[in-house]
Amino acid sequence: MNWDRIEGNWNQMTGAVKSQWGDLTDDEITEARGNREQLVGKIQERYGIAKDEAERQVDNFAAKY
Repeated sequence: MNWDRIEGNWNQMTGAVKSQWGDLTDDEITEARGNREQLVGKIQERYGIAKDEAERQVDNFAAKY
């Protein structure tokens, strides 16, 4: 699934996001609003990982859906 479809279905995707990145708060997931870059930034901050690693995780997530 391409990111535009994930963004368009963000309310339905929040459960999958929560299961993938359980340390993200509901507020952080809501704030991302399906924006890929915001999600990458929140994952990077919460998990203390490099941007390229956060992007890789988001790309792998998107590939599953």
